[in-house]
Amino acid sequence: MMQFKPYARSLAVAFSLALVAGCSSTGGTQDGSMSGSGTTSGSGAGASGAGTGQVSGSGLGDGSGQMADSRIPEVRTIYFAFDSDAIRPEFQSVLNAHARFLRNNPNANVVLQGHTDERGTREYNLALGERRAGAVEEFLSVQGVSPSQVEVVSYGEERPAARGSNEEAYAQNRRVVFAY
Repeated sequence: MMQFKPYARSLAVAFSLALVAGCSSTGGTQDGSMSGSGTTSGSGAGASGAGTGQVSGSGLGDGSGQMADSRIPEVRTIYFAFDSDAIRPEFQSVLNAHARFLRNNPNANVVLQGHTDERGTREYNLALGERRAGAVEEFLSVQGVSPSQVEVVSYGEERPAARGSNEEAYAQNRRVVFAY
């Protein structure tokens, strides 16, 4: 039974990739013109200006899933509870969007930057930041993202998003950032 588990996982990943490949668009919708944020990574493949909404999606919700296949998702930071590396349910849709993007863009790479608040020792916070980024890496892997596309880095408390010694600042610093 133990030998069946890796085989079943490999089969599930292969099936997921085949499904994604079969459902993916044949190009032409990578115009990148919607948000105007200017932060789309310049791979040179996206300025064709071709059709909008031509991706054959399921028409779910607000349409954010349609463009997620060809553009880096806009939300690139997820947050964690104090002293925890557990992914909070409200961020699963963000992680799913990044997984979908990475699966559909096999040449794209991401660095998962783990961060903590200032409480705890430097060593503990570096380890906690790595566990947080590792939890995100594991989530992406289960979703079929190739391990070669993902790198994990921990900054611990060294690069705070917010200065201050209060819960509001701490909450903003307990995070993993997707750096494409």
